[in-house]
Amino acid sequence: MIKALISTAAVMTALGTGLYPVPAHAYALDPQLDCKSDAHTFIASLVDEHYIEPNAMHVEENSVNAFRATRGSELTAFGFRVYAVLGYVHDDPMFRKGSGEEMAGSLYGAIVSGSAETVGTRVREAGGDAVVHQVLPLLLTAIVCNEH
Repeated sequence: MIKALISTAAVMTALGTGLYPVPAHAYALDPQLDCKSDAHTFIASLVDEHYIEPNAMHVEENSVNAFRATRGSELTAFGFRVYAVLGYVHDDPMFRKGSGEEMAGSLYGAIVSGSAETVGTRVREAGGDAVVHQVLPLLLTAIVCNEH
Protein backbone atom coordinates (compact mmCIF):
# COMPACT_ATOMS: atom_id res chain seq x y z
CA MET A 1 0.00 0.00 0.00
CA ILE A 2 2.68 2.50 1.01
CA LYS A 3 4.79 1.56 -2.04
CA ALA A 4 1.77 2.31 -4.23
CA LEU A 5 1.25 5.68 -2.57
CA ILE A 6 4.91 6.58 -3.05
CA SER A 7 4.65 5.68 -6.74
CA THR A 8 1.53 7.80 -7.10
CA ALA A 9 3.24 10.75 -5.43
CA ALA A 10 6.25 10.40 -7.70
CA VAL A 11 4.03 10.44 -10.78
CA MET A 12 2.20 13.53 -9.57
CA THR A 13 5.46 15.30 -8.83
CA ALA A 14 6.73 14.42 -12.28
CA LEU A 15 3.56 15.85 -13.79
CA GLY A 16 4.49 19.22 -12.36
CA THR A 17 2.34 19.66 -9.32
CA GLY A 18 4.03 22.31 -7.23
CA LEU A 19 3.67 23.47 -3.69
CA TYR A 20 1.63 26.64 -3.36
CA PRO A 21 -0.73 28.11 -0.78
CA VAL A 22 -4.31 26.90 -0.47
CA PRO A 23 -6.67 29.46 -2.00
CA ALA A 24 -9.51 30.85 0.12
CA HIS A 25 -12.19 29.46 -2.25
CA ALA A 26 -11.08 25.82 -2.07
CA TYR A 27 -13.57 22.94 -1.70
CA ALA A 28 -12.93 21.01 1.55
CA LEU A 29 -13.09 17.21 1.48
CA ASP A 30 -13.08 16.94 5.28
CA PRO A 31 -16.68 15.71 5.66
CA GLN A 32 -16.18 12.95 3.06
CA LEU A 33 -12.94 11.79 4.70
CA ASP A 34 -14.78 10.75 7.87
CA CYS A 35 -14.53 7.16 6.55
CA LYS A 36 -18.28 6.64 6.71
CA SER A 37 -18.74 6.67 2.94
CA ASP A 38 -17.50 4.34 0.23
CA ALA A 39 -15.06 4.85 -2.62
CA HIS A 40 -17.68 4.78 -5.37
CA THR A 41 -19.83 7.47 -3.74
CA PHE A 42 -16.79 9.59 -2.86
CA ILE A 43 -15.29 9.56 -6.36
CA ALA A 44 -18.63 9.74 -8.22
CA SER A 45 -19.72 12.85 -6.32
CA LEU A 46 -16.42 14.62 -7.05
CA VAL A 47 -16.68 13.71 -10.75
CA ASP A 48 -20.36 14.76 -10.91
CA GLU A 49 -19.53 18.13 -9.32
CA HIS A 50 -16.56 18.54 -11.72
CA TYR A 51 -13.97 18.72 -8.94
CA ILE A 52 -11.90 15.85 -10.37
CA GLU A 53 -11.30 14.44 -13.83
CA PRO A 54 -13.47 11.38 -14.61
CA ASN A 55 -10.50 9.31 -15.78
CA ALA A 56 -7.68 8.36 -13.45
CA MET A 57 -4.33 10.03 -14.17
CA HIS A 58 -2.53 7.01 -12.72
CA VAL A 59 -3.44 3.44 -11.77
CA GLU A 60 -1.29 1.45 -9.36
CA GLU A 61 -0.55 -2.26 -9.84
CA ASN A 62 -3.08 -3.06 -7.09
CA SER A 63 -5.69 -1.00 -9.00
CA VAL A 64 -5.79 2.07 -6.73
CA ASN A 65 -6.75 4.93 -9.06
CA ALA A 66 -5.37 8.46 -8.62
CA PHE A 67 -7.53 11.30 -9.95
CA ARG A 68 -6.41 14.84 -10.74
CA ALA A 69 -8.42 17.93 -9.82
CA THR A 70 -10.11 19.61 -12.78
CA ARG A 71 -8.66 22.85 -14.08
CA GLY A 72 -9.74 25.67 -11.81
CA SER A 73 -10.92 23.50 -8.93
CA GLU A 74 -8.96 23.62 -5.70
CA LEU A 75 -9.45 20.85 -3.17
CA THR A 76 -8.36 20.75 0.46
CA ALA A 77 -8.46 18.17 3.21
CA PHE A 78 -8.20 19.30 6.83
CA GLY A 79 -6.66 22.56 5.67
CA PHE A 80 -4.05 21.00 3.38
CA ARG A 81 -3.92 21.30 -0.41
CA VAL A 82 -4.98 18.08 -2.17
CA TYR A 83 -2.63 16.84 -4.91
CA ALA A 84 -4.65 13.80 -5.89
CA VAL A 85 -7.78 11.93 -4.90
CA LEU A 86 -7.52 8.16 -4.51
CA GLY A 87 -10.17 5.52 -4.96
CA TYR A 88 -10.83 1.90 -5.76
CA VAL A 89 -13.65 -0.61 -5.42
CA HIS A 90 -13.17 -4.21 -6.50
CA ASP A 91 -15.22 -5.03 -9.63
CA ASP A 92 -16.54 -1.45 -10.01
CA PRO A 93 -16.39 -0.29 -13.66
CA MET A 94 -15.70 3.29 -12.51
CA PHE A 95 -12.15 2.23 -11.64
CA ARG A 96 -9.48 0.97 -14.02
CA LYS A 97 -7.64 -2.23 -13.14
CA GLY A 98 -3.91 -2.23 -12.55
CA SER A 99 -1.39 -4.68 -13.93
CA GLY A 100 -1.03 -6.63 -10.67
CA GLU A 101 -3.31 -8.33 -8.20
CA GLU A 102 -6.31 -6.18 -7.35
CA MET A 103 -7.23 -5.23 -3.81
CA ALA A 104 -10.15 -7.27 -2.54
CA GLY A 105 -12.14 -4.41 -1.03
CA SER A 106 -12.41 -0.68 -1.25
CA LEU A 107 -10.25 2.36 -0.51
CA TYR A 108 -10.58 6.11 -0.91
CA GLY A 109 -8.72 9.19 0.21
CA ALA A 110 -6.47 12.05 -0.77
CA ILE A 111 -2.79 12.91 -1.00
CA VAL A 112 -2.06 16.27 0.63
CA SER A 113 0.90 18.54 1.28
CA GLY A 114 2.30 18.32 4.81
CA SER A 115 4.03 15.95 7.18
CA ALA A 116 2.27 12.85 8.47
CA GLU A 117 2.51 14.15 12.03
CA THR A 118 0.84 17.48 11.24
CA VAL A 119 -1.80 15.95 8.96
CA GLY A 120 -2.52 13.18 11.47
CA THR A 121 -3.01 15.73 14.25
CA ARG A 122 -5.55 17.67 12.17
CA VAL A 123 -7.42 14.52 11.15
CA ARG A 124 -7.68 13.39 14.81
CA GLU A 125 -8.70 16.89 16.00
CA ALA A 126 -11.54 16.75 13.47
CA GLY A 127 -12.60 13.36 14.85
CA GLY A 128 -11.58 11.49 11.68
CA ASP A 129 -10.91 7.76 11.48
CA ALA A 130 -8.72 7.93 8.38
CA VAL A 131 -5.30 6.32 8.33
CA VAL A 132 -2.43 8.72 7.62
CA HIS A 133 0.69 7.56 5.69
CA GLN A 134 3.77 9.64 4.91
CA VAL A 135 4.37 9.47 1.15
CA LEU A 136 7.31 11.86 0.76
CA PRO A 137 8.99 13.01 4.00
CA LEU A 138 7.73 16.45 5.09
CA LEU A 139 6.06 17.01 1.70
CA LEU A 140 3.21 14.64 0.88
CA THR A 141 0.94 12.55 3.07
CA ALA A 142 -1.92 10.19 2.21
CA ILE A 143 -5.21 10.30 4.12
CA VAL A 144 -6.89 6.94 3.49
CA CYS A 145 -10.22 5.36 4.36
CA ASN A 146 -10.43 1.58 3.96
CA GLU A 147 -13.55 -0.55 3.72
CA HIS A 148 -14.99 -1.27 7.16
